[in-house]
Amino acid sequence: MGKFVITIGRQFGSGGKDIGRILAEKLNVKCYDKELLTIAAKESGLCREIFENHDEKPTSSFLYSLVMDTYSVSGYASAPFLDMPLNHKVFLAQFETIKNLAEKESCIIVGRCADYALTEHPNCINVFIHADLDARVRHIMDTFGLTKEKAADTIRKTDKKRASYYNYYSSKKWGDARSYHLTLDSSQLGYEGCSEMILNYMDIKSKYSKRS
Repeated sequence: MGKFVITIGRQFGSGGKDIGRILAEKLNVKCYDKELLTIAAKESGLCREIFENHDEKPTSSFLYSLVMDTYSVSGYASAPFLDMPLNHKVFLAQFETIKNLAEKESCIIVGRCADYALTEHPNCINVFIHADLDARVRHIMDTFGLTKEKAADTIRKTDKKRASYYNYYSSKKWGDARSYHLTLDSSQLGYEGCSEMILNYMDIKSKYSKRS
């Protein structure tokens, strides 16, 4: 496939990040999750704490399409970038970091509207990982030591936050199968099974691309 990127959207507690790590090891590429924040902070000149505070959080109403039309990657010191709200600066810095990484290397990117940022990438596979609520609650309870009620509440709030962020910036619907190439249930397939399904998809896609 040449240089490729696998983007992974995920419900909280479904193991999307873990599946990304498994794929990265199998494919011998890097998996970027929180690491994107450090890279984007360095490239934009904004401090990392700002990215952490605004990471995948929904934004208030704003003429974002106008900003996108006037914003240029020519420099973070340009007037459109300097004048926009902080949450938009954070999104655009991550947006550019994602595109730059995809140009330089094959990789896996978890969350952060990466599928939208890489809409024009010829070898981008967009995946969404979901799971039964009970399975996600157990995973979050075990991972963070939370009660069942607290785990369920955290899942609900985090999913709502991710959906609002994705729907606003991408103009698509978070979790809708039509927004992705693959949607996989990790509570049925397991993390290894999901990674194998994605690898199989890559193999089939590569074969049919050669035929065409």
